[in-house]
Amino acid sequence: MWGKGERYFMPRGLSRSFDPKAFLAKVGDGRSIITYKKSDIIFSQGGPADAVFYIQSGKAKIAVVSEHGREAIVAILGVGDFFGEGCLAGQVLRMATVTAMADSVISRLEKATILGVLHDEPEFSDLFIAHLLSRNIRVEEDLVDQLFNSSEKRLARLLLLLANFGKEGKPEPIIMKISHETLAEMIGTTRSRVSFFMNKFRRLGFIDYNGRIEVHSSLLNVVLLDQPRIRDHSFKEELSEE
Repeated sequence: MWGKGERYFMPRGLSRSFDPKAFLAKVGDGRSIITYKKSDIIFSQGGPADAVFYIQSGKAKIAVVSEHGREAIVAILGVGDFFGEGCLAGQVLRMATVTAMADSVISRLEKATILGVLHDEPEFSDLFIAHLLSRNIRVEEDLVDQLFNSSEKRLARLLLLLANFGKEGKPEPIIMKISHETLAEMIGTTRSRVSFFMNKFRRLGFIDYNGRIEVHSSLLNVVLLDQPRIRDHSFKEELSEE
């Protein structure tokens, strides 16, 4: 018998087998799977924060609109990403709008459901904590990128991230259709600057694009190596055009 107030935690590996990915892929109590078309709104800024979402397939963007109507895209999410987790930290209303960028299949977990599985299933907790740590690292990297890197480097890094360079699994060099305006919103510059650098990257053989963007690993040179021809041209162009 356990004394009053005592809690028993079953050692890892002794509980029944639990597969977090299988759990997320099934409908159940407090769990649903929803198919969204491109441009469908998953939830809106100011709406009730009552669930966490998980992307099974597709992509989505997180955007925030200021009081003056200015929109900023703060993240693009892909397969295996959670979002909406602010509700677990006491967030009552959504701080952003999430929109499908392609046809997507997304799991929705009610707040009580995900809190229960986080408490009861160590494997799921490990998966979720890994997501939170990865998201935190990404936010820090984005801040450093915004503060210290040129718009050219910020664009190169964004394209590599969209192509999944640096993530687990193989890169996806061909990125779905995404407008120069959207790219500009994400790196904090103008559409004309993005068009200028996209043409430059294509001319140097770092990317190909004809509607869809194909990213080559050589684009890493812009981010990592500071090659003189890239650095010199970029510096002069930044001075003359910004």
